[in-house]
Amino acid sequence: MDQLPNQPSISIFLPALAGGGAERAMLHLAQGLAERGFKTDLVLAQAEGDYLSSVPASVRVVDLQARFPVLISKTIALRHYLQQEQPTVLFSALDILSSAIWAQRLAGVPTRVILCVQTHLSRQFRNHQPNTMGRIRPLLVRWFYPWSDGIVAASHGVAVDVAQITGLSVDRIPVIHNPVVTPEVLQKMQAPIAHPWFAPGEPPVILGVGRLVSQKDFPTLINAFAQVRQQCSARLMILGEGEDRSQLELQIQQLGLTADVALPGFVDNPYAYMAKAKVFALSSIFEGFGNVVAEAMAAGTPIVSTNCDSGPAEILANGQYGKLVAVGDANALAEAIIATIQHPLPAEVLQQRAQAFSIAAVTEQYIDVLQHIIHQSSLQAS
Repeated sequence: MDQLPNQPSISIFLPALAGGGAERAMLHLAQGLAERGFKTDLVLAQAEGDYLSSVPASVRVVDLQARFPVLISKTIALRHYLQQEQPTVLFSALDILSSAIWAQRLAGVPTRVILCVQTHLSRQFRNHQPNTMGRIRPLLVRWFYPWSDGIVAASHGVAVDVAQITGLSVDRIPVIHNPVVTPEVLQKMQAPIAHPWFAPGEPPVILGVGRLVSQKDFPTLINAFAQVRQQCSARLMILGEGEDRSQLELQIQQLGLTADVALPGFVDNPYAYMAKAKVFALSSIFEGFGNVVAEAMAAGTPIVSTNCDSGPAEILANGQYGKLVAVGDANALAEAIIATIQHPLPAEVLQQRAQAFSIAAVTEQYIDVLQHIIHQSSLQAS
């Protein structure tokens, strides 16, 4: 693709760099844009989180130092930043309350705001925010998201969901899958693992990765593993940390699986574990995209996933590259895991498919969106 005239400056706005998939995807996008020669700022409401140390030197980190109340504080601080820097485009993710839109309007600058929606909002509101804010947030999305200069969805399912909430045509919401496959990720997959479960001759390891929260539905994965364990020798490891740890530990104990299930917590390099696991399992109730599915695919590890809203089915091409089962069905999940252990897809087939989610391919798609937005802006100005 031709370079854009007067190479635009780009800012990416996030609450922080916590250890979630959306944060990792936007960090990779910042890296990809910087590598293409764009002046790229990573603007954080609070410069904290597990991924802060992973920001490349080519990307400038801007700490807004937002304090309580965070919504008002980060909006005011972002307005000040926009007035000072006036980037050509501001990508904003995890911004359900539309801070970026309000900050741009208050700043009165020509910066174009593009919202990057990383999760299935309706499922998030319905399942995890049943309080007053859970009822208000869909209204805020409906009222204010159409004010943005563009919306990018991480999956087709997310695009349809945003269209239904906002009343916008789904044709106006481009789908760009997350950039999860990077040279650094592929290199990290080659790292050794000291854990004894991955030594030669040990039983196969089924791996899950994600925050220990209800969205990921690890109780169903543990129940499925209990059935797998009755039929073949295997172990289950779940990487991640979260509020459901004590509940999961109790479930593991009650099922008599303490010797065969491990919860090591958050690890800096989950990719090495993915590369050495026998099966990667995703048990989520919903996703926006499902970064870990694409990452495991890049490692060449066979995948079993719930057919949840939304993303995993798109990554797996509706079952062509991995088995899909109904959400919450431990029996089906167990059967799919056993079948995958016995008859795995070739690693090279999975790795070839994963190139669709490479940082280079996805960055190019974001640049196309930039080009379109800037072209539209120039037409409006003329």
